[in-house]
Amino acid sequence: MTALTLSTAGAATLRADALVVGVAKGPKGPMVAAGAEAVDKAYDGKLAGLLEALGASGAEGEITKLPAPAGLKVPVVLAVGLGSVPEKDESFDEEVLRRAAGAAARALHGTKKAAFALPLEDASAVTAVAEGALLGAYAFTAYQGGEKKAGNGKDSGPKQPLAEVALLGAKPRDKEHKAAAERAAVVATEVNIARDLVNTPPNDLTPEAFAAVASAAAKENGIKVQVLDEKALVKGGYGGIMGVGKGSENPPRLVKLSYTHPKAEKTLAFVGKGITYDSGGISLKPAGHNETMKCDMAGAAAVFASVVAAAKLGLRVNVTGWLALAENMPSGSATKPGDVLRMYSGKTVEVLNTDAEGRLVLGDALTKASEDNPDAIVDVATLTGAMVLALGDRTFGIMANDDAFRTSIHEIAEEVGESSWPMPLPAELRKTMDSPTADIANMGVRMGGGLVAGLFLQEFVGEGITWAHLDIAGPAFHEGAPHGYTPKGGTGSAVRTLVRLAERTATGDLG
Repeated sequence: MTALTLSTAGAATLRADALVVGVAKGPKGPMVAAGAEAVDKAYDGKLAGLLEALGASGAEGEITKLPAPAGLKVPVVLAVGLGSVPEKDESFDEEVLRRAAGAAARALHGTKKAAFALPLEDASAVTAVAEGALLGAYAFTAYQGGEKKAGNGKDSGPKQPLAEVALLGAKPRDKEHKAAAERAAVVATEVNIARDLVNTPPNDLTPEAFAAVASAAAKENGIKVQVLDEKALVKGGYGGIMGVGKGSENPPRLVKLSYTHPKAEKTLAFVGKGITYDSGGISLKPAGHNETMKCDMAGAAAVFASVVAAAKLGLRVNVTGWLALAENMPSGSATKPGDVLRMYSGKTVEVLNTDAEGRLVLGDALTKASEDNPDAIVDVATLTGAMVLALGDRTFGIMANDDAFRTSIHEIAEEVGESSWPMPLPAELRKTMDSPTADIANMGVRMGGGLVAGLFLQEFVGEGITWAHLDIAGPAFHEGAPHGYTPKGGTGSAVRTLVRLAERTATGDLG
């Protein structure tokens, strides 16, 4: 993990390998942003003009590197675009700062230490810049660099992430600044751990291996852990989880993580879909749709990371995480289209498509989580391609059985910089899952498939319990070029939303 320090040193006096400044898009060209006054002075007040001559405009995420003048103790100055100059008396949006810091950190892979002289008007800005830099510095290199260069014995692997971030203008003795930086470090660490899990190849991250990772982290952080193996799942009647996992030689697991606070007044339950690899089962996915299916456990990764973050932050709320882990494979023992499964709730499900498996493992986990009668349940899943078609690959959908709760989660997600959109649960779509054989089918009409999946999950939530469903199928895994603080591959989607939800619940500040 990239180190984070707060520094009151001036931009002209701190020694580092690079110095990051902000440049905004002004009415007459690029403008140097607050925090970089000393840097501009070192360029004799001509930094904006020099950047313009180099083609910089100040557009969001734009990166321009230039040699540092003699007055600075760094070899390189990196200017990152912040977009349009804010209106009078307004500050740069936190997400703008977060993305800019992330873009700068990405551009500095292979660098040991960088000083960030971006606008830091308050503790919220400290959080945003720190978070963005730590998330942007992420790189998944666990499976690279195994060979050595001939003759010199040096590793020939990829550049390592930026090793240290120093926030200039953030005061280490200021309680608010210190708390903001500490929170950012915890959240970014857990987001990056979720990313690592999503990026880990499925031959290494089996349900058993995922359960072992979660168990080890739980014990390190004072979290109670319970793991149900395949024998316990069969004995307990978890027909959904076993029905999905029985086609694989890697048997399923259900993991319960329990963080408790002695003064907590509320309890949240987070439930995550953890399909460590999804071939589609007997309803095999078509060619071109299998290559990224290691990411189908991103919901469980988000839940795991969020519970650990809540524990590290010592939040005054009880948080229980449920990881429904299975590998969906075709074999002679796999569930077939037409089979009927008896879920943990006792409800029977006719399986019309074995590639609609996430809702089956979540159904069992939702029923089990409901037994504890939490104040609210939130499930997170890479559930449907339909949600990607509806909202694109950067926005997750939110469904709920309570409109106010859905609105609160949407507001929280937007606040922390995770794009989301509230979606309905149309009652008429429930009828399309009627089965002549079982209580319900795992498929309904194709149009509105993401909403149908949400309606299916709602069937397994305990009566009277507030519940929301986050379909993160779009933003959980990024296949395009990196942008802002978002890397290629696993993104850690929904972790920041769940953590902020837990914080709001702990303080009684949930709308």
